[in-house]
Amino acid sequence: MTYVLHYAPDNASLIVRLVLEEMGVPYHTVLVDRSQSEQESATYRSINPAGLIPALQTPDGHIFETAAILLWLADRHGQMAPAPADAGRGDFLKWLFFTSNTLHAQLRMIFYPAKYVGADTDAQNRLYETLTGRHPSRMTLPNALDLLNDRFAARANMSTAGSDVLDYYIAAILRWCRLYPLGATQWFDLNDYPALRTLTENLESRPATLAAQAAEGLGPTPFSNPVPATPPEGSAT
Repeated sequence: MTYVLHYAPDNASLIVRLVLEEMGVPYHTVLVDRSQSEQESATYRSINPAGLIPALQTPDGHIFETAAILLWLADRHGQMAPAPADAGRGDFLKWLFFTSNTLHAQLRMIFYPAKYVGADTDAQNRLYETLTGRHPSRMTLPNALDLLNDRFAARANMSTAGSDVLDYYIAAILRWCRLYPLGATQWFDLNDYPALRTLTENLESRPATLAAQAAEGLGPTPFSNPVPATPPEGSAT
């Protein structure tokens, strides 16, 4: 079967596209036009009742939630993740779900603060300041990135970039840290995380990245020095 990826440019569907390309499995895309709020339509909610992007149509039905899609693909195709019986499986899972449940979730909060604290501007500013600051006992965005930088620094050979679904998940997140919210990314400097910078630079020469660049208008250095997407169709926001 050819998978169907319901996507919007430079959204979380980008991560799934990158992994599908890296795996070399057939798929095609269906645009969810955010400029028309199609993610909130009854048609799309019949595919993903949460109204979030992405969703992947598979022989087992539609799957949503980025980490769930990545894990399903890795297990189904025996690629880009340790197998269930492998010794490294637990380590892989903890970092996959840390990325999904902590890092990605917190980014959504600063991208869409009204969804979490309402329309009050002061509350939105406090949320942003809390999540983007450093604190010795809070798992804020910089502290989460510190942990991931340590994890990648400990990897024996960074030339294996692209061998793990988490590689592309992290690279896309680093892209968004630099770009969004528009005009409010001063908290983030990729140079503060040298192992993650090396990861992004290594991924930018991968065929999967080149394919995603063309499909979504990501620019020449989409992870290490990103610019806003200029997609051939649809809207990133």
